[in-house]
Amino acid sequence: MSTKAPEVVAVESVTEWTGEFDVVVAGFGIAGGCTAVEAAARGARVLILERAAVAGGTTALAGGHFYLGGGTAVQKATGQQDSAEEMYKYLLSVARDPEPDKIRAYCDGSIAHFDWLEGLGFQFERSYYPEKAVIQPGTEGLMYTGNEKVWPYRDQAVPAPRGHKVPVPGDTQGAALVIELLVKRAVALGVEVWYETGVTDLVADPDGGIVGVRWRRPGETGAVKANSVVLATGGFVMNTEMVAEHVPWLAEKPFVLGTTYDDGTGLRLGTAAGGATRNMNQAFVTAPVYPPATLLTGIIVNQQGERFVAEDSYHARTSAFVLEQPGAAAYLIVDSEHMDRPMFPLAPFIDGWETVEEMAEALGIPYQALRSTLDRYNEHAARGEDPDFHKYPDWLAPQDKGPWGAFDLTLGKAFYAGFTLGGLCTSVDGEVLRDNGSPIPGLYAAGATASTLAQDGKGYASGTQLGAGSFFGRRAGAHAANRSS
Repeated sequence: MSTKAPEVVAVESVTEWTGEFDVVVAGFGIAGGCTAVEAAARGARVLILERAAVAGGTTALAGGHFYLGGGTAVQKATGQQDSAEEMYKYLLSVARDPEPDKIRAYCDGSIAHFDWLEGLGFQFERSYYPEKAVIQPGTEGLMYTGNEKVWPYRDQAVPAPRGHKVPVPGDTQGAALVIELLVKRAVALGVEVWYETGVTDLVADPDGGIVGVRWRRPGETGAVKANSVVLATGGFVMNTEMVAEHVPWLAEKPFVLGTTYDDGTGLRLGTAAGGATRNMNQAFVTAPVYPPATLLTGIIVNQQGERFVAEDSYHARTSAFVLEQPGAAAYLIVDSEHMDRPMFPLAPFIDGWETVEEMAEALGIPYQALRSTLDRYNEHAARGEDPDFHKYPDWLAPQDKGPWGAFDLTLGKAFYAGFTLGGLCTSVDGEVLRDNGSPIPGLYAAGATASTLAQDGKGYASGTQLGAGSFFGRRAGAHAANRSS
């Protein structure tokens, strides 16, 4: 797959149009679907061009977390206090390169977006899952999915659980239910969907405004005129050349999360039209060490025997710190009293040892350093303290009951998976922006094609991709529809 951007076609060169619409959307995942439905609900004539034979994209693989807050019906029903202001302060604090206007809009509009999602025809279960997990094991509607209770963020914003899960059991494909409902809503609103049809080029007027697209499907090509075009084709994790250029470490050993069509098409179309990009060198990568949550009472050390992260961090935050260690090597050490074995171990269990000295020798860690780190942790944990990394008290427990076991978090040993986070620069309404900050008339981007709210793995929270993709997809659809009216 080439990183060379497609050409922008001059409108004068198009001799025949195969259709005319107010809004054309490239891609039918969560962002594209929400864009189309919102635009159609406002009276726009909408066409979705989807390269696959069915709707869904990468969204259809997701577990179904939506990061929502401010006092949703689920939060209220389960007694969880939250406000748009606290949500805003939290998301602002974890972003490496924050866009305050987008974060503010997302937080202020979160309750209304929650209601809109349920209006599609499902309901988040009014229940709370209190344990620390990657995703709720059942259909519980709410849990913590980020670093809200992790220091220093818990001192910067009042913690609240905001991971709202679609009521489908299991770790994957919960979001497929939302796609099914979006398809039904799109049909009801008169949205046209051309499957197995992909956008190949944008069509521009003499001033650089986008006025249509060229498309291709097996054995046929054509061009469609549009007042607005929305790019929602996913990220670029499946484009080996783009990954090598922007996030080369992602190509080394992690398993990539995406579909065939996460190949950067939307990004390349947008940059061809003059769109700028943000955070192209950032990615989400993780190899969760929990559940079971009791393992988080242990300590994570590098090859020097030093702790470097609060073990109760969200799994992608922990993983991001692991990858910064010498050799991207780290170990989770747990004593016999707190040892448990994951049902699906992504960080493999290495072995158990009767003494710390034997463990240090087997792991290749200097014994005195590991002994010192363990003793210091145990001394403070016994008092419910962690002066070094301020681990939340719920996960503090001395690891002093031998034998000890270790799990391998090292890149190449643990099963890391990831996807790209960079994308096109957009306004709060999804307009694709040039380097100088001006919008390209008629061009929008949403979902993983646009730079995401959580711009690196350390600040990521489960549910921000689906949450922000659907929310800003709707904003792009509304703006595009209003522009066409």
